[in-house]
Amino acid sequence: MTALAKTRDSETGNHICRTQHYVLALSMALQTHPRFSHFLTNRNIEILFKSAPLHDIGKVGIPDRILLKPGSFDASEMEIMKTHTTLGRDAIQYAERLLEHGLDFLTIAKQIAYSHHEKWDGSGYPQGLVGDEIPIPALLMAVADVYDTIISRRVYKPGMPHLRAVDIIMTKGHHFDPDIVDAFLSILDEFKAISRQFPDADGAMQEQVDSAALSMEAVDD
Repeated sequence: MTALAKTRDSETGNHICRTQHYVLALSMALQTHPRFSHFLTNRNIEILFKSAPLHDIGKVGIPDRILLKPGSFDASEMEIMKTHTTLGRDAIQYAERLLEHGLDFLTIAKQIAYSHHEKWDGSGYPQGLVGDEIPIPALLMAVADVYDTIISRRVYKPGMPHLRAVDIIMTKGHHFDPDIVDAFLSILDEFKAISRQFPDADGAMQEQVDSAALSMEAVDD
């Protein structure tokens, strides 16, 4: 499933590696925090690290004309793009049914896939959850995913500097769990080091541009 997520993602495989390590760093920073210590056991942190790469597994169900679009989405395209959260949850639930029993790995992966676009103030999707209604794994992934999206170059935008990403996350603090933002601010050097450890190659970016162009030509035809 992780390999499938990497081949289908409109971004790059290293986005998956980076967010995986960001979540690990945040989890370690919060392990003794009173709000999180009950959940962030060594075992659950290990599971979080393994399941984080599935956060966008639902993108396997998003059409190329949207997933590979080099420009901004219109309203209808955005609504389709948002369904990757539900598609991801459904795929993982299907795996659970095939196994006929629950696995902690799949439970946490499902929470991440379904809820990592929820926002602390309730303005996220797909359910509009508020505050602690959002599962802890999804709260962690929200910060990791947004940070990496901001700093990374995409077919539709340039990457921004590390400090600009920090400023944006602080400005949009109402979108994130405030305690997780505090943890993020305490380990900025770790985030920066992770981003440098798993850089995006220019060749991979060109492949994205070429794929996007071919996809749009197919739509035009």
